Amino acid sequence: MNAVPADTQPDGLPQPARGQAMVVIILGITLAVLDGSIVNLALPGIARELNASAASAVWVVNAYQIASLVMLLPLASLGDRMGYRRVYLVGMALFAGSSIFAMVANSLPALIAARALQGLGAAGIMAVNAAMVRLVYPRALLGRGMAINSMVVALAAVAGPSVAAGILSVASWPWLFALNLPLGALTLWMGRKALPYNRVASNAPRPAGLDVVLNIVMFTLIFLGGERLGMHGGPAGSGLPWAGLALLAAGGAVGWVYLRRQWHLATPLFPVDLLRMPVFALSMASSVGAFGAQMLAYLSLPFLLLESYGRTPLRAGLLITCWPLAISAVAPIAGRLIGRYPDGLLGGVGMALFAAGLWLLAALPAQPADLDIAWRLALCGAGFALFQSPNNHTIVTSAPLHRSGAASGMLGTARLTGQTGGAVLLSALFSVWPPSNGTGEKVALVVAGCLAVCAAFTSSRRVAHMPRGHRHGR
Repeated sequence: MNAVPADTQPDGLPQPARGQAMVVIILGITLAVLDGSIVNLALPGIARELNASAASAVWVVNAYQIASLVMLLPLASLGDRMGYRRVYLVGMALFAGSSIFAMVANSLPALIAARALQGLGAAGIMAVNAAMVRLVYPRALLGRGMAINSMVVALAAVAGPSVAAGILSVASWPWLFALNLPLGALTLWMGRKALPYNRVASNAPRPAGLDVVLNIVMFTLIFLGGERLGMHGGPAGSGLPWAGLALLAAGGAVGWVYLRRQWHLATPLFPVDLLRMPVFALSMASSVGAFGAQMLAYLSLPFLLLESYGRTPLRAGLLITCWPLAISAVAPIAGRLIGRYPDGLLGGVGMALFAAGLWLLAALPAQPADLDIAWRLALCGAGFALFQSPNNHTIVTSAPLHRSGAASGMLGTARLTGQTGGAVLLSALFSVWPPSNGTGEKVALVVAGCLAVCAAFTSSRRVAHMPRGHRHGR
């Protein structure tokens, strides 16, 4: 259901209600995004303990990402019709509850199934996250709210290995999911008191059930096909992976039918109306490339640091902490630069720095010092922070107010598309160069740098599509 026009919706919340609601939003999105990367450092150990290959263990991450991805747009639409608050709280309840199953899983299939349930709950949180921020902050302060939200998302996306390092230094990998239980319960308790209700239109069209099914089937087939190609695309010459190609072709066919059905709808489930806007489309492309590069790096770095460079889990986690620390330092600066310089220019410079950091990591010598690793990781974090806040600000503010849910869903869809695609691509690279001597990990970092360069190009292209008065800042 579409939100009622802005003149009937309060312009944000007053203090202290705004601060309380933002704490709930931050807690929820932190948990949802953190769990996308918290198991990365534990993947080698999970593979050994559950007798699985490195490529198969990556599916502990893939299952979470894909389950979240396929439900983001349907749940964003549901939030527009039933209220963002309800979708958010139900998603949090499912996320916290399914964490128990992840804790007690004693086989790789069981762990993957539990992670898929977690992903469904996380989709409810992420689908309406940006829309909730738009409800909480007045229009005059929305940029500040989006900057805070973007910083939290970026920090959570890369802080997983650091958090995992602390937990793994004193406990086994099932305890990685125990964090979700008390924090999830706290978020639910606070959310029931603090989150605002959004007014919804009673006569908004309901998405057709067939479109919801087509959305799920399209994303599922495409990424299953990509995973199949990754598993069987090695150098052994086992033949062309027909199953993977067939899944991709089927996903493309379903997508063609799905998008044709959406093309002429006033409020489509897949927001092709927003993608017709060049600034929105370029921002989405930039986000996909950036998060694809980030996931490639963050899945390969634990293997590189642990297996090739012989760092302990604690030491590796502390090194990787340089990335989120750089984000914390640069994100507030990026927030202040929004409005002074074009978002596309800021994002392009940020992605160029990110690419440089990734390529410098790939060029590390055989026995690098900790300092050599640390400053390169910090450069990656600084570049990503300079990109993320301006890019998310453009995605949210370029959409009409009554399409807040759709914009929020697409923001999460772009991020998860990039992250899931990056994980699948890494699986393919590891099938060719197994993670034993560091070659596969360094190839992954080079490819990640190339994706970041593509994101820099698409981000910079947005400047040409901005209104003349916005090209030199607002």
